[in-house]
Amino acid sequence: MSDFEETRVSQRLDLRIWAKLLPFLKPVWGRIVFAVIMMLLSAAVDAAIPLFTSYAVNHFVVPQTTAGLGRFTIIYISVILFQTLTTVLYSRHCMVIEMNTGKLMKHACFIHLQKLPLSFYNQTSVGYILARVMSDTNRISTMIAWGSIHMVWNIFYILGILVSMFALNVKMALTVLCIVPLMLIVASIFQPKILQANREMRRVNSQITSSFHESINGAKTSKTLVIEEKNCAEFEGITSDMYRASLRSTQLNAVYLPIITLLGSITVALVLYRSGAMVIKNIMDFGILSAFIAYAIAIMEPLTQVAGMFSEFMAGQVNIERVFALLEQPVTIADTPEIEEKYGDVFNPKPENYPKIKGDIRFENVWFRYPDAKEDDYVLKYINLDIPAGTTVAIVGETGAGKSTLVNLVCRFFEPTRGRILIDDVDYRQRSLNWLHSNLGYVQQTPHLFSGTVRDNILYGKPGATEEEIQRAVRLVSADTVIAKLEKGLDTEVGEGGDRLSTGEKQLISFARAVIADPPIFILDEATSSIDTETEHLIQNAISHVLEGRTSFIIAHRLSTIRNADLILLIEDQGIVEKGSHDELMALKGRYYRLYKAMIIKEDAQEAGFSLS
Repeated sequence: MSDFEETRVSQRLDLRIWAKLLPFLKPVWGRIVFAVIMMLLSAAVDAAIPLFTSYAVNHFVVPQTTAGLGRFTIIYISVILFQTLTTVLYSRHCMVIEMNTGKLMKHACFIHLQKLPLSFYNQTSVGYILARVMSDTNRISTMIAWGSIHMVWNIFYILGILVSMFALNVKMALTVLCIVPLMLIVASIFQPKILQANREMRRVNSQITSSFHESINGAKTSKTLVIEEKNCAEFEGITSDMYRASLRSTQLNAVYLPIITLLGSITVALVLYRSGAMVIKNIMDFGILSAFIAYAIAIMEPLTQVAGMFSEFMAGQVNIERVFALLEQPVTIADTPEIEEKYGDVFNPKPENYPKIKGDIRFENVWFRYPDAKEDDYVLKYINLDIPAGTTVAIVGETGAGKSTLVNLVCRFFEPTRGRILIDDVDYRQRSLNWLHSNLGYVQQTPHLFSGTVRDNILYGKPGATEEEIQRAVRLVSADTVIAKLEKGLDTEVGEGGDRLSTGEKQLISFARAVIADPPIFILDEATSSIDTETEHLIQNAISHVLEGRTSFIIAHRLSTIRNADLILLIEDQGIVEKGSHDELMALKGRYYRLYKAMIIKEDAQEAGFSLS
């Protein structure tokens, strides 16, 4: 589990954390102010209702007369209708605030995720990201739109009641006030514990989301390995953790809220006892008594709600912490402000300023370790290469030797820990990321297609490409005959992740997507390792045409497919141990020679129908 997934910010309510939401509230600030005003007016009416009751008791009930009752009724109904109008307006604006705030936060998270480097995704599970982008943002927007404004209503309602009570009788008002210090003491004891419990609930909930995601994506693997029972046991363990965390939170709230309610009930009893004695002694009339009874009962609910909302706000603060742990995750690979000013960024590129790329690539004493690795745990060391434009470079080596890491450095998915990489004699950090990536064609070992048609997926490589360009790309990678067999050809739906197509069909489409933009730099990362023999032959036949005139890097699981490469790099022991053409390396009779001979024997055996481990 990554440090990001374990992020902790505070142990108590912290206004600095809540202040981070202000940029998302700015577009709806006017609506928030209007909703608060409506709530204040509604609270003022609620606080005034017992005064109407007091007036009715003193002027109609005690003297037993109906004189003026009609006018009183009209005024009272008008006030209630006014309160209804304020409630309707408040509700409508709160709904808009909730929807808009949630949309802005989700959009900000999505934009930031586009900027984060591969190292972030290597360290962080999809489930944790989904929980922040979906669940946490929804809880925050709901808290802002309804919880915060309703908190304002409760506070002003309490203040309205207290003002009215002081105006009626100072001693009785002070009796009610005695509850406030006790409630603050109780809240200060329970707040940190409830916050920690809610934080643990959100952490385990992310694990549940992640488990669901992996279970759905790996459904076929689970069935073929018959590990359903193991999956259920692991999921039961996670849900048991959720049960314990939820039980802890529920137990705390089950003690906290009743204590608050008990304190309020004691205050009501004191009010009834003292005000009743005053009425008996003719110090207080029946109208004021009825008003105080109404206020003593009415103040209970908002006080209890305010106390309960502290728990909700503590839970909401956990959501804010988690969302901003994502939004504040550093973008470790980014252009400088000067580069962005000249070339734009990925969302607002300035392609008219891009220099034309030839494809000369040079590594100067490049060292690399992953961001989460130990200081001396390097994957690659002392990498020095000079690759002229148009060179085809093949990279071989054992699994985990650093082959993919080397090409990822070329693509600037990672940057050198030490040393530098130059493209056309310029450090590629002095050029735009978008400039480099728009000049790359990358075919991965495991192809990924987006939901939509075959045509849509090819167009990702070059939005706005003509039908002629699409057909040329398809023919160039020998995908035309395969696509012609699909139900609707280029207009066939590929499904989520391309799951309606075979692996070979997906690979051919991803190959066409990579070449349609005619990139000067091309990467093939074991692009034929997971496809059938027939599709592999189609791709191998196309490679010589596709790579012609381009600077190309090929990582291949079959050494027989790279004999024609201009330069072969053998990577072992954190560096390049041998390099040269196939004939040069075979003449050395070193590690490459032995590796090639062993692989050829294995490939021949496989073609003959045998399997060698």
